[in-house]
Amino acid sequence: MELSVRFENTRDLPASSGPVTVGWFLNDPKGGVIYYPPERFRGAEKNKLHAKSASRCPAVINLESRYFVIRCPYDLNLEFIRDKDGKPGLRNLNGDASGIRAKKLGEKLHITPEREWRYPDIPTIQLSLPYIFISDEPVYASQLSPFMHFTKNPMPGTIFGGRFPINVWPRPLMWAFEWHDTTQPLKINRGDPLFYINFETMPQDRGVVVTEAEVTPELKDYVEYISGAVNYVNQTFSLFEQAEAARPKTLVTPKKRRE
Repeated sequence: MELSVRFENTRDLPASSGPVTVGWFLNDPKGGVIYYPPERFRGAEKNKLHAKSASRCPAVINLESRYFVIRCPYDLNLEFIRDKDGKPGLRNLNGDASGIRAKKLGEKLHITPEREWRYPDIPTIQLSLPYIFISDEPVYASQLSPFMHFTKNPMPGTIFGGRFPINVWPRPLMWAFEWHDTTQPLKINRGDPLFYINFETMPQDRGVVVTEAEVTPELKDYVEYISGAVNYVNQTFSLFEQAEAARPKTLVTPKKRRE
């Protein structure tokens, strides 16, 4: 099947069968042990005894099987502040008890400039993550709030993600949060669901297998070729076809397990 950033470009081609292989890797392996591998969504122990239980419903099973969970790599307990000049900032409420050093947290987590907020007085914070997803077939990845996980203390805002083709635009993921109620702290424990990833395939009923991928020289060069484009141009989607032209034939090489 040809690669394409638009599903409609594949409609006249023979339909593929079997699951689509999606690869993932960390673009910065330093400290990689703290990052949880992506995992397929599975609810808590469910009632499957009754024939009419929702946990036995094919529609429910089909939907849940298409979401993959990314978990928070460290504890976050943050307060939104403004300094004496009114500049927005963050305070780590865990203080000296924090598991992550302030310097390292500052490298990973930041508030976007106030003029870039989508809504006035609703701060946007971003957490940089090293996860990159790739595919050798047309696949779109969508980043979503972990809406199927219950939390006793809801977060004081909303998560917003995005949708992009991982077969031509492999990029490190960013967790973005809009802080609607800044009087409340933002608290996420290590291991809590941070967001979901959903993969769209063609045809839509194909399954998805997610596997850790080798970072081959060709893959590394391609990621570097497109990295940081958002810092230089607006509307990076206009670059997809140019990136596709430079794409190596194969991105996904499943990682070999050590004996």
